Formats: sequence, C-alpha cells, structure tokens
Amino acid sequence: MPLYPLKFEPIYKAKVWGGRALEDLFVRTLPGDEMIGESWELVDLGQTSVSGGGGGAERSVIGNGPLAGLTIHDAMLKHGPELMGHLPPSDDGGFPLLVKFLDASANLSVQVHPSQQFARENLGAFLKSEAWYVIAADPGAAIYKGVREGVTPDEFRAAIRDNTVEQLLLKFEVKAGDMHYLPSGTCHALGAGIVVAEIQTPSDTTFRVYDWGRTGRELHIEQAMECITFGPADSGANEPGSKIVNERTTVEALVRCEHFNIDRVKLPAGYRQKLTDAEPVVWMVLEGNGRITCRAVEQTPYHKGETMLLPAAISQGEVHVEADTMLLEITFPQVAANLLA
Repeated sequence: MPLYPLKFEPIYKAKVWGGRALEDLFVRTLPGDEMIGESWELVDLGQTSVSGGGGGAERSVIGNGPLAGLTIHDAMLKHGPELMGHLPPSDDGGFPLLVKFLDASANLSVQVHPSQQFARENLGAFLKSEAWYVIAADPGAAIYKGVREGVTPDEFRAAIRDNTVEQLLLKFEVKAGDMHYLPSGTCHALGAGIVVAEIQTPSDTTFRVYDWGRTGRELHIEQAMECITFGPADSGANEPGSKIVNERTTVEALVRCEHFNIDRVKLPAGYRQKLTDAEPVVWMVLEGNGRITCRAVEQTPYHKGETMLLPAAISQGEVHVEADTMLLEITFPQVAANLLA
C-alpha cells in the first residue's frame, strides 16, 4: 500500500514546571487543568530507563488515514523500507528520534544525560543528545548550558550542598528563533518562560543534579557527576550554517550532528513543490498551514503546531502551501552512513 504523511496523537506529560501555553500557541485542547510540561509528538521507546524524566516506555499512535490506530513501531514492522528507506532503527529496534514540545513556566531541574559509554556500562541508561529550538520566550528568559571554565568536580559538589549551582553554570538569554544543541554530558536547564521544540535521540534517561530548592523529586547526584562534561558545551553542531535562498523559499541549516540534521524551512503562500526525498523526513510546523497530496490519500492537511512523518515512499507527493509556512525539517545522517557501510 502506498504510504502518506503520518500524524500522531500527542502524548501529554504533566510536570511541576509545566504550563498551558501550548493551548494558545497551537490552538490545542490540553487535558484537564494540569500543568503540561511536555507534548511528545513522535516517540518509539520500547524500553524503560533509569530516569528523572519518567523513564517509561512510550509509542506514538498514528492519528490519520488508513493506518490510524497503529503505533509508529507497528507501522515500521509492517512497512519496513517503504516507511524507513535506508534509515536504520535505533539500538532497540525503534524509530531513531524523539520529538517534543516543552513549555516551561518554571525552571527545569539542572540535569545531565549519559554518553554512549556510560549507557553501555550501566543497565537502563540510554544515550540522549538533544537540540532546543526556541518558539517563544519571555523578555530576559534564559537557558543554562555548560559549566563555567575551570570549575572542578569538587567545587561543583560543594555548590550542590550550598544551593549555589546556578553560579557555576553558563547562562544564555534566548529569544524566539534561537537554536541550542546539547550533546550528551552537557549540564543544562531550560529556564522559566520558554517554549521550545526539542529534537533528541530516543531516550528518557535524565539525571537531576540540582532542583532549585524544590523538594519531593529524586536527585541523581552520583550518576550525574559521572556523566557531566565539565566546561562549556560543545556548540559546534549549531554554529551558523548554510542558508539557501531563492525567489520563493529559504532553507537554513541549524544543526548538523551524528544523530540528526535540523533545517529551518520557510515556504510562501501559494507555493507548490513535489516531494522527492527517498528517505523519511520529519516536519514540525511552527507557522502556517497547507496540505500534502499523494497517491495514497487525496490530501493530508497540516497546521501550525503539528508534527508529521513523511515516509520514504510517498508516491506522487506534493505540498501545497496555503498560508506562509515555517517548519523544522529533520533528516538523518545515519542514512548516508548506512549506505556506505
């Protein structure tokens, strides 16, 4: 059966630091009156991890078209290369990406994620490198990314005891449109008043090292201290990249790393383009609306705030832009590596 653009049912996560901003930003109805910190847009976690983030298994359910009701994992098993092309699955056989929206009305914990070496040596830990694209930010809002040059592990431990960890972290004010890459091992925190799109490797292993004086949540100080890369974060993956501009479209490279590539794409109203990729692509639509036509279904509309997976085999696919559109396009460097192997 020819495939078509897949949309998924969001998986909402209530958090002590969460809010309700996604309702207004993306015209969504959030569940109940809980403070929603995360909306998992595309996930295929079959494993339970050691984690301060929750750590449970989760799999997105397709919400549109003939495959509605199947999980992304079921669709991968059923359609194989039609869906995945030459993209290899994650180490546990799942989709090799986790995509979220985060709404921080308060500071997230200061935390760190494990490296591949730590994950190999510790059962229940999984590599987690991630990138944050800032969708909205209050004036003066900031993130924390990396440890000040020269700070030693002993000094950091003393700051944990004294509740002065913030003084040892590198702080960056942010605004809408900023991108920050956080490789595994980076000590970091998302600050209050920020909404981001988060693109990451498929893991929920999170070690909290400091929680701003909040009580009742577990800290993982020993695991975190073993994982932290002391010093500034390695930001080479999102140094200013190439920008392709023609009379109608703009494609700007934001992140290039071994796990994913992220481009910001701007498409004007009235624009039409055939979909020619032979590998899967993920779109996170941040502005605008339109539709995608293909042989399998007459049309798949898209709107601001939606995430779509464009399978490798979309027959006669074409995007029709109805209102100026800006989206994050995520592709996979693993494809080229797999072809060369």
